[in-house]
Order: sequence, then structure tokens, then C-alpha cells
Amino acid sequence: MPSVSDLSQAAYCPRQLYYARRESDRSPPPEARERQALAFRYDELRTADNETLAALPIDCSPAAYREKLETLATRSDWEALCAPTETNYHVAGKDCHGIIHKLLAGDPPTPTVISPGQPPKQGVWEPQTVRAVAVANALAWERNEPIPRTLVEYPTVGVVREVPLSTRRTATYRRVLRTVRAMDGPPPRVNDGRCKSCEYRTKCGVTTRSLRSLLGL
Repeated sequence: MPSVSDLSQAAYCPRQLYYARRESDRSPPPEARERQALAFRYDELRTADNETLAALPIDCSPAAYREKLETLATRSDWEALCAPTETNYHVAGKDCHGIIHKLLAGDPPTPTVISPGQPPKQGVWEPQTVRAVAVANALAWERNEPIPRTLVEYPTVGVVREVPLSTRRTATYRRVLRTVRAMDGPPPRVNDGRCKSCEYRTKCGVTTRSLRSLLGL
């Protein structure tokens, strides 16, 4: 059974997942964990001074960060975001398993996914969409009740985005799930902007556009 992390990584690049699965340690790097940890300090950081905030891995100025948290505090689920009923909750569904970073109280409960990066201008990135749908489906299977939405938190900028389970998002999740289930060797290579930041680019053998231009290809 694949993990929700596998599905998220495959949504970005199936070949990247192939190489990641060959690693002995697949835990998130310390830098990512430090950034995700900010999501558990919203209430404290909302009134923190500039010096305190400047020492943290935030992706905006201290003043802008406090402003973002003030906006976040106007949400109806602010208290639940600051005091979730469960943290790092392991869930096992019919199709996948993995960690729900926060489980917010409610009927039904709301799972959250914490991203160490920054959000797009609107919505969430596709890998996080797939992960959001995956944890919602797994929780729905475990609790035997519909879970209509997931939240994706971007704590380095104080932003929280809602991901309702739509037909389109569920179809994307199912497509990625089929890809992961069928994976029995290295998937086809890609050659686009994703390769430039991939830690497996030297193993993968992908020739990026910049290198192709140097070689006159």
C-alpha cells in the first residue's frame, strides 16, 4: 500500500519517486521540519517581536508575517488550527496510509497537510492537492464517514488554503494512485523545469534545457 508521501511525490514526478524509494532514509530534511514546525506556534508567533521572527525560517518580513497571522486569526477555525485534537496522526485507508499533520475537531473532523514551501497565487500545488485528497480519503475509510475537505497550511508565510474534495481533484488522485501501483521500474524521463531542483537529477540522467543548449542539442 503506498504512502501519502509516495503519492505526493509521484504527482510531482513519478521518476523522482522511483529513486526516492531506493533511499534508506526518506524522512524530511531538518530544514523542512523546522519550517513545518511553525504551524504549531501560530498563537505564540502572532505577537512575537521582530528579532524573534527574523531568527525563524519565515519567507516574508516580520511585520508582514504578523499581519498574515492576524488575518489567519479571523478564520472560524483559528482556535482549532492552534489547538488540534491530534497531531502527526497516522491514518490507514483502503488505498494508502500516512501522516495527517493536524486533525481539527469537528463533525466531521478536518485533516490538515503542512507544507514547508510557499503557496501558488491561488489554490495549492498539484502534489499537495493529491496528498490532501489522499489523507481525506484514508480518514473517511477509517472513520466510515465522508471527509469533504482538507486544509493545506503554509506556515512560513502564514497562509492556509482549503481543498474541497471535488470530482476533478479525486480524478487526479486516482490517476496518480494508478501510476504508483503500476510502477515496477523507472518511469519515463521528463525534461522540464522540475529537473533543475531535483536531488536525483545526476542519477536520473535527464538532460535539462540549459545543458542541452550548451551541448548544442
